[in-house]
Amino acid sequence: MSSSNEAATPQSTSISYEQLTQSWPAFEAQILALLETLGLADKALVCDHVALRVNSIASADALRDAFSHVGKIISDNIINGRTILIIELDTPLTLGQFSIACVELPYPSDKVYPQEGWEHIELVIDSKAKDCDTLSRDLLALCPKLSALLPSEQASEPVPSSSLGLNSQGIASLAEIKIKMSSPKGDKERLANPTIAFKRDDVCIKVHPHGIKTVIASEQT
Repeated sequence: MSSSNEAATPQSTSISYEQLTQSWPAFEAQILALLETLGLADKALVCDHVALRVNSIASADALRDAFSHVGKIISDNIINGRTILIIELDTPLTLGQFSIACVELPYPSDKVYPQEGWEHIELVIDSKAKDCDTLSRDLLALCPKLSALLPSEQASEPVPSSSLGLNSQGIASLAEIKIKMSSPKGDKERLANPTIAFKRDDVCIKVHPHGIKTVIASEQT
């Protein structure tokens, strides 16, 4: 009975601010590798924020307190039934060519993550898309290599791997990537912000047309 209860208790995997700091280089390496695989590493995109995943309210509260000493909360919103904080840092984080000003700290839902810590970054592309189909077309125009992953109305047959600059290893890397399209929206938001997520292993890159500060501003109108 004891071991069963311990296995079901997410608090046992709580992560500290110090552990987050120590794990940043490993997270950075994974994200940069995924960017390279996707063909987005050289697209001069904006990274508007980085997101965490925690499994307990205790973890979220502790990190909220820690981040309050290095930044300020600029949004406290309910999305899909749970609180999500956006913290603007006094000193932006550096990830490759990106300077990341904000951290997303979601309070836990019913889902228990395999591990707590850094989980994804979010990139902003030049797009007026209000739905995922339009966003997908705009993303393909920016990065044709993604036609191997994203559906395209213009493509009647798969794009040859040679034209994508992929070798057999590159194709295998793309095959490992999971894609999810969604349109998350906070209770106060008035702005459509469709999102395409690319996940490999335990990290993820999300792409959308509006940055987090623009989304937050839409809550005030």
